Amino acid sequence: MYAADEKPMPLDALIEDAQRVLRVCNACRYCEGFCAMFPAMARRLEFTENDIHYLGNLCHNCGSCLYACQFSPPHEFQVNVPRLMARVRGETYRRYAWPGFLGRLYDNNGVAVSLISAFSIALLFWIAGALTNPDRFFAAHSDAQGSFYALMPHNLMAGMFGAVSVFVLVALLMGFIRFWPYMGEELADFFRKPMAEGLHDAFTLKNLGGGGEGCTYPGEQKSFARKVFHHFTFYGFLLCFAATSVATVYHYALDYPAPYPYLSLPVILGTVGGIGLLIGPAGLLWIKAKRDPELAYRAQDGMDAGLLVLLFMISLTGLGLLIWRETGAMGTWLAVHLGFVLALFLTMPYGKFVHGMYRLMALVRYHLERRRPVPGVAPD
Repeated sequence: MYAADEKPMPLDALIEDAQRVLRVCNACRYCEGFCAMFPAMARRLEFTENDIHYLGNLCHNCGSCLYACQFSPPHEFQVNVPRLMARVRGETYRRYAWPGFLGRLYDNNGVAVSLISAFSIALLFWIAGALTNPDRFFAAHSDAQGSFYALMPHNLMAGMFGAVSVFVLVALLMGFIRFWPYMGEELADFFRKPMAEGLHDAFTLKNLGGGGEGCTYPGEQKSFARKVFHHFTFYGFLLCFAATSVATVYHYALDYPAPYPYLSLPVILGTVGGIGLLIGPAGLLWIKAKRDPELAYRAQDGMDAGLLVLLFMISLTGLGLLIWRETGAMGTWLAVHLGFVLALFLTMPYGKFVHGMYRLMALVRYHLERRRPVPGVAPD
């Protein structure tokens, strides 16, 4: 069965296979201590399509259940929960993408699409600058002259990325308000106390513990490497976002425009975050290259790697821009950096970035469910 697992499977067939596998897991229940998916699964005797999407996004693909399972391949039951749930998550992203027709972008090679988009945008920026005013584009501009704002006015840069950001936020919001009610929940319930518990699990990556001993990455031997690299990536991204937010406050509230000194808060936050976005994505790409192929659905590797490559290159070009911002190479560094940043923004709602939003919704629902009685069973 799993020899053909790499081939596309109709949604109905995928849901049917997930129901079969989860019924086997529910009868066994050996893996309840590994992650939140198994206690959530145990609350159900039958699994609807929305249950499958919910459980798929609750699974963190730590891999522990695959090696612990007595029914995993080559057993005739062919139980491979990590790979199956990875396929389900991909279907979730496609189903709830907005606008809907753009959900097909998930079927493309994520690395190729990301890199082609980034370099195409960077080339447009570079050609526009180099041909319009080459003397200015290739000249060195001091911080006192505004450095990169000497090439691209702040209002133009802010307006361009602001417009794209609005689209991204609307697309993500539409995904949220379509998926949460589909799971049978009221929108208001998302913002109750379980939201804090879901955020705690997300920020601590609690479910990447694999039952307390770590994930089975890159092989069957458990380690916390995947959790550590996820932390570098997640908090590196948040620190870079914080740097941008602080710089926005400086510019508009304090009338203190960029560029900022090396020891200023925006630069310190951005530098530390940038280093995290070099270590984290590089580590996760290394783990993906060495992992057991049974753990994931290879057709989605491009989507996963595409996000990691973009984050790594944004960090690399951002740090390069910081170092060479007062030299004649600044124009080229700026064009390439903006190309990668804009490519990330444009692909956010249609790439692996969205997994954070759907996983948070699944975690919040998990904590909501824990407070609800199951017929014949007390609440957790």
